[in-house]
Amino acid sequence: MSALDVVAPTGYERLEIGSTVAVARTAAVASIRAALAEAPSLHEWAARVPGAVSFQGRATAWGVRLPGSALDVVVRHARRGGVFAAVRGDRYVWPGRAPWELEASLRLQQVGVRTPDVVAYALYPAGRGFCRCDVVTRRLPEGAEFPVAWQQLEEGVREALLEAVAALLRDLRAAGAQHADLNAKNLYVARDAGRWHAWVLDVDRVRFRRANDPSVGEQNLARLDRSLRKRRDRHALDISEAQLARLAALVLGDA
Repeated sequence: MSALDVVAPTGYERLEIGSTVAVARTAAVASIRAALAEAPSLHEWAARVPGAVSFQGRATAWGVRLPGSALDVVVRHARRGGVFAAVRGDRYVWPGRAPWELEASLRLQQVGVRTPDVVAYALYPAGRGFCRCDVVTRRLPEGAEFPVAWQQLEEGVREALLEAVAALLRDLRAAGAQHADLNAKNLYVARDAGRWHAWVLDVDRVRFRRANDPSVGEQNLARLDRSLRKRRDRHALDISEAQLARLAALVLGDA
């Protein structure tokens, strides 16, 4: 296990702080160093920040401002889901998914796909060949995961939300980006500049294929459709067959 297998892309720097290996945007390097000087991990540091905002997921993520900067970020600790959660919990084979999440986010942003900007990540050795990981992303405009926003909006506004999600799925198709876990909670929606927009989360599950591959669009839509139906059946998400069909038509160009 070596820092040599962790490469910082252009605009980022690799840091070694004790046994921790981090990669951060050049403009955020001093802030990341300062945070890691105050706590053994970025996530633990963020939890201690007065006024930190908690976001619930597999584990609590923290919304904070990086020290010595005006940059508002979300700091999350990577945890496994599914069958591996009980076996490995938060441990990953070195260097984990964070380097790919950074690479995927940069590739997506370069072609106009909305996804949170990865500011930094930090890897902490966790036994031979394993690590734990924190990821720092730029905080998005005030909004919510799709299921929460959908339930809060009036019927007449939901069309705008479908259009925002469909635009995101079309952008993913144009990028050839297939998301293996495109569920409803991995879509974040917010009003920005007077319009509804959608962002895709957890892009460490994205794999790139041929740009504008129709099968990418179909598979992403099918995965999201299954998720929406499951949330309707199990969590009373108020989405109708007509609305699901409308989303499909917007994505596939049949609207």
